[in-house]
Amino acid sequence: MTISIAVDAMGGDVGVGVTIPAALAFLDLHPDTRLILVGQPGPIEAELKRHGRADSTRLSIHPATEVVGMDESPQLALKNKKNSSMRVAINLVKEGLAQACVSAGNTGALMATARFVLKTIPGIDRPAIAKLMPSVGAETCVLDLGANVDCTPEQMLQFGIMGATLMAGIKGRDNPRVGLLNIGSEDIKGNGAVKQAGEMLRQSNLNFVGNVEGTDIYSGTVDVVVCDGFTGNVALKTSEGLAHMVATFLREEFTRNWFTRLCALFALPVLVRFRRRVDSRRYNGASLLGLRGIVVKSHGGTDSLGFRCALEQAREEVHADVIQHITERVAGQLRSPEPVTEP
Repeated sequence: MTISIAVDAMGGDVGVGVTIPAALAFLDLHPDTRLILVGQPGPIEAELKRHGRADSTRLSIHPATEVVGMDESPQLALKNKKNSSMRVAINLVKEGLAQACVSAGNTGALMATARFVLKTIPGIDRPAIAKLMPSVGAETCVLDLGANVDCTPEQMLQFGIMGATLMAGIKGRDNPRVGLLNIGSEDIKGNGAVKQAGEMLRQSNLNFVGNVEGTDIYSGTVDVVVCDGFTGNVALKTSEGLAHMVATFLREEFTRNWFTRLCALFALPVLVRFRRRVDSRRYNGASLLGLRGIVVKSHGGTDSLGFRCALEQAREEVHADVIQHITERVAGQLRSPEPVTEP
């Protein structure tokens, strides 16, 4: 099966300087995939020519005259830029000309546009941003990471269903373990919405292991961590800041004097492997789950390796038929008897 992915070639802090090299590297790895580069033909063609791939097969250019700015209002972008590279790429998914869309553009505009164009899966109130994060032995899927600041218990249950389905599909984990992010593992902790969400998750058909804390994101004790978008985004940005601090401290200590520089030389193989395991670029690509189409958000400031990994994420979701499986699982949950709670 040939997979077609629409690429918002103009999105991100750099645009074609990142998206085009990433697209070419991705195609070299995946002969079963074709990419549709959406954007202004002039810059796209110039970048392809610079890489000596102006006549590259499995690549096509779909014109779009406008670009959504990284700091542009999502509402104004949705209303006024109907021919933006972002909007046109999402339209290609809706029209069935592409099976997924990848963009490094404005997150708010991407979410608003994708939700407006593609709509949500029946039974899903709001889409959620889901991302794989490194953990001991594997990865952990965390959602929501900022799409929904305030969430109802029902929506957090939906997040759990979508996250579990994603991990089963792209990582092959049977009956993924689902945890609810809280300030403690005890059932009595948390605010009213979190407590009620915990009860609903316990009575669902998910493999719910109970409340988890922030450390469990990285411990490998669960496969999916559910939270509201406010909490999830704070956890994500805190993690990114911690990773940057650790890298800075290591660099400072290994360059402190001639002796530490010599130690760094001997430790270089270990440091290289360590950096690879925690390299945020290799975990780039957040899925907008809950839509009737696959949309993957790349970090706006990533390089070509990071954007290529976002393309990999989209390809894996297409291969796993994630949308169909989420649709079926949500429908199954809705057909289940309503949970009975004790007074």
